[in-house]
Amino acid sequence: MELAYYSDYAVRLVNSEEPARGKDSLTSVEAVRDLFGGNQSAARRATDADVTRFRSVRARLRSVFEAADTDDETLAVDLLNSLLLEFPVSPQISGHDHRDDDGRPLWHMHLADHPSNATAGYAAIAAMGLAFHLTEYGVDRLGLCEAAPCRNAYLDTSTNRSRRYCSDRCATRANVAAYRARKRLEADRSVSTGRAAASAQRTSAKGER
Repeated sequence: MELAYYSDYAVRLVNSEEPARGKDSLTSVEAVRDLFGGNQSAARRATDADVTRFRSVRARLRSVFEAADTDDETLAVDLLNSLLLEFPVSPQISGHDHRDDDGRPLWHMHLADHPSNATAGYAAIAAMGLAFHLTEYGVDRLGLCEAAPCRNAYLDTSTNRSRRYCSDRCATRANVAAYRARKRLEADRSVSTGRAAASAQRTSAKGER
C-alpha cells in the first residue's frame, strides 16, 4: 500500500462534518468504525469514547486544511507537526502475502496501527498520510471546496494545480450558479442601459421644445 493512500484518512475524517450546513455524521461508534474502511482489525478497537476523541482530531485536521487554504504554509506545517508528534507511527515493510510473477513478495512501506486506542491509530495514519502528500506535492495541494456552503476538504492531484472543488457535483453546482449570476448581471445591465436610453430621449425631446 502506497503511503499516499493514507492521506485519504484525513479527508474522510474532516468531511464527516459540514459546519456550514450544520451536519455531522460522526455521532456513534459505528460511524467511527466506518471511517476505517477496509481496515476492520483497527476499526474493531473503537469504543464510544472514541467519538469525542475523533471529533477533537477532526477539528485539528480541518485547521491544517484551513491554513493551507489561506496560503499560510508555516501554520499548516506547524499544525500538522503537532499531530505527528502527538500521534507517532510505526513504519514497517510489508508484503501482505502478495507475490509477483516470479513468486517474490511485493514489498512496500506500511504504517502499522497504533496499539493504544482507535483514535490514536487513526490520527497517526491520517497525519502521516497528509504529511507525505504535503511534502510531495506542496501545501497548496490541500484544499477546501469553493462551492459554498460546502467547504469539504480535498487533495489536489491535478497536473496543473487547478482543482477548486471537492467533487464533480460541487463543480457543476458552482458553474451553474456562476452562469446564472452572469445572466442576472447581463439582464440588469440591459435594463439599466434601456432606462438610460429612455431618459436621454426624454431629455432630448424636452430640449427640442
